[in-house]
Amino acid sequence: MISVIQLGVLDYGIGLRLQQRLIELRKEKRIGDLLLLLEHNPVITLGRNAKRNNVLAPSQELVERGVQVFECDRGGDVTFHGTGQLVGYPIFDLRGINSFGGQRKTLGAVEYVRRLEEVLIRTCADFGIPAHPIKGLTGVWTVPESIRSEESSKLNLTPRVSAEEGKIAAIGVHISRGVTSHGFALNVNTDLDCFNLIIPCGIASRPVTSMKKELGQEISLPDVGHSVSRNFGVVFNSQMLWVENLESLLETSVGVPMKPPAELRQMHEEEDSFWV
Repeated sequence: MISVIQLGVLDYGIGLRLQQRLIELRKEKRIGDLLLLLEHNPVITLGRNAKRNNVLAPSQELVERGVQVFECDRGGDVTFHGTGQLVGYPIFDLRGINSFGGQRKTLGAVEYVRRLEEVLIRTCADFGIPAHPIKGLTGVWTVPESIRSEESSKLNLTPRVSAEEGKIAAIGVHISRGVTSHGFALNVNTDLDCFNLIIPCGIASRPVTSMKKELGQEISLPDVGHSVSRNFGVVFNSQMLWVENLESLLETSVGVPMKPPAELRQMHEEEDSFWV
């Protein structure tokens, strides 16, 4: 079973600290597999393979625009997170993932990433957006043609014809002793102009897109979150359980930040735990 928690909008530094504590709890088997769904305040993150020159905007401009910059231990290069983007952090123990035959197995890193891509492809399809992976790259791109799905018909959404492949979702993960952290970022209603601050994932030749751009209207993030949850259940052959808060997973308090987003942001600012 995978527990799902919707956290709202969090500063990136708080998200890092929260993940670190949950990883410890998962390694200690004090919690089960967990999927965090959230948004981040504007932030540029640099993965293990990031090149600083892929951040195009000068530091002063980033400060003026309220965009933080973080280094982190996920794979990949430079990416942007902001409101309107659905971020997912699976805290999974890959040593006990169900295969499609129902058997327990140790899931390798490559197959895990491929499964995340499949979750996002299925989610895009739920809203009538055809998407696919690209060989040799990590993430999900739109298909440059309009394919109207049954679900998009129900929602009265008409996908636009994409002139070229646009990256709609980025993936960057870290795995420690079989336990995953970081995850994916799906552009739902994201302000795509913010990607001009960077060379997204170090790939200058391919544009970035969003569900809003592809469909020509804003999309409900909760609806997308529920679609992501359903597709995790299918792709990871698991039951999904939505829980109200982190406390409900634990019998006692274990020091995990569990405050509402506004209080988390205040705590984050007081502790000055970010750098630019």
